[in-house]
Amino acid sequence: MTTIGAMPRGLALGAPGLSEPLLQERRRILRALEERVEEVAETAVAVMRAEIPSYALGDARFFEDVRDQVLTHYRIKVAALAGDREIAPEDLGFSRAAAMRRARAGFALEDWMSAFRVGRQVFWNALLESVNTSDVAQQAALSLVTPLMRYVDYASTHAAQAYVEYQQHVVADADRERRDVLEQLLEGVAPTRGPLLTAAQAYGIGPNSPMMVVAAVCAEDNRTGDITSAETGYATGAAISVAGVWASRTLVVVRQDEVVAVPVVRTGMDEEDICAHFEAVQQRLGRQGTVLSMGISTVARGASELPRAYREARAALDLVPSRGGVAALPRLSPFDYLALRADDLGRRLVDPRVRALLEEDRKRGDTLAATIRAFADADLNLRLAADHLRVHHNTAHYRLRRIEERTGRNPRRIADLLELLVALAIREGSEEGGNCR
Repeated sequence: MTTIGAMPRGLALGAPGLSEPLLQERRRILRALEERVEEVAETAVAVMRAEIPSYALGDARFFEDVRDQVLTHYRIKVAALAGDREIAPEDLGFSRAAAMRRARAGFALEDWMSAFRVGRQVFWNALLESVNTSDVAQQAALSLVTPLMRYVDYASTHAAQAYVEYQQHVVADADRERRDVLEQLLEGVAPTRGPLLTAAQAYGIGPNSPMMVVAAVCAEDNRTGDITSAETGYATGAAISVAGVWASRTLVVVRQDEVVAVPVVRTGMDEEDICAHFEAVQQRLGRQGTVLSMGISTVARGASELPRAYREARAALDLVPSRGGVAALPRLSPFDYLALRADDLGRRLVDPRVRALLEEDRKRGDTLAATIRAFADADLNLRLAADHLRVHHNTAHYRLRRIEERTGRNPRRIADLLELLVALAIREGSEEGGNCR
């Protein structure tokens, strides 16, 4: 567990090296401050309430607690500055307990530290009010600056340490809880009781909730990922969690070499909404330097289908080029998927004449490839295809004749057109940067 430095066993704030006149003036200033210490504490609480927005929302019980903390700090501080006592770590146990209460209540560490800043400033202002214009008084006040700052540093370090310890426990517990929820879901069962049920419900996950699975790895190796350290994994998981409009509403877990997200398809949404969201997340993180490969499953109709959805998401990762991107299965037809999954054997089965034509056509701008697609999209209506391509009917007719002459495949025949389309899909799927979206 991380700690913030080693704490000294004790802290002495007296000044034994001062001359007697300075010591007497210093004690006089501190006695004057001690006499009105409760009033000064009330002032500090009022300033905290005015300057720290999260504190302004507190109730009477909260401010009574804050007042007790400030007053205890002030009294310890005055006694230590007067040289009457040495401060030991256990003397600040009350402050550590208060820090835990603030952290548990959701106060940010910066708000807690702002309270320390306010308390220090109000204390110093009150101290200066007890200083007259004599040289001895001015020197005595100056002699208090360094020990006062030492106390603030000592006490605030204790408080910050308590905050960090609490947050580490919270983060570790929450992480374990998310992992346990995911592992149960990947077994095809939704949590039905206890803390895991509460955690699942926080993400909108129930036994029959429609869900999808997103598997993400750092780009370069889509099969094993590049999340080789906890820091990288947690940073990536956190980035996915907070990117976009669904911040903290999607279960996101760092799992071995991958980050797994389980978005729920909520009312008014569909598969495309999920795909578009995570595609935007992938692009946004890429611009920030975190390049991911993402595979997105089809919808799982309840927890029992989630293992299948996870396998789909992992399989989709194989379709993403090594430089990163998104392969969203809901956006692919069965034809697209099978073509993209083609192996070396499938590519070798493409007629060399077809392969040669497509390679040559690619160098010339893919006009013939565009004609093949447009002809298929127009249901073999050549005039509609020509209109879509914005070329004359005779131009489209010439292109089809040229394709037939070069490949031996007549695009007007269904079987030949299908073979040409498969060859095109295999070519594009094997290219670096092929579009899987």
